[in-house]
Amino acid sequence: MILIENTCISDDIEDQLFVCNLDKCKGACCVEGDSGAPLDEDELAILDEIYPHVEPYLTQAGKDVIAKEGTYTKDWDGDYVTPIINGKECAYALYDERGILKCGIEQAYNDGKISYKKPISCHLYPIRVTKYEQYHALNYDRWEICSPACSLGQELGVPVYKFLKEPLVRAYGPEWYGQLTQEINERQESRLREHEAGK
Repeated sequence: MILIENTCISDDIEDQLFVCNLDKCKGACCVEGDSGAPLDEDELAILDEIYPHVEPYLTQAGKDVIAKEGTYTKDWDGDYVTPIINGKECAYALYDERGILKCGIEQAYNDGKISYKKPISCHLYPIRVTKYEQYHALNYDRWEICSPACSLGQELGVPVYKFLKEPLVRAYGPEWYGQLTQEINERQESRLREHEAGK
């Protein structure tokens, strides 16, 4: 466990190897699960504001759900989430020519229509953040549908915290991320010294 400012970071975020492999998983995380993507309260007004720019990218089914439920909704726990279509894919998801699910919000961002990339929970995945009164707990979420990402991460030797540098900086800032990498480097050097001493 790593403690930085008001965050508690699981060791898995240092140790697990992970690189999304969309050719294999086809964006399954936009379909699987019991509810839509978790949303922070400050993202709700953003979704309302950007929706006119995002709507042209969405499927008709996605537009219909959002017209009925709104740009966000609540799950059974009372948490804000993105709407989903018939209990399956996110209303903001769309299929590309290869049958891979993409995010309509991110497509609008990539085309320069909006300055908001996508919900931070999506950007941070497979890290899930649980927010307590005094601190945030950052944990690695193990999910079978991400096994291709684990395999590719092992092949390329990329740990979760490096793969997710951009969203981690977006969520907590460059100074925080610098502290994280420094802490991890020091831990790894310490383990190496202990290993060498034990030979």
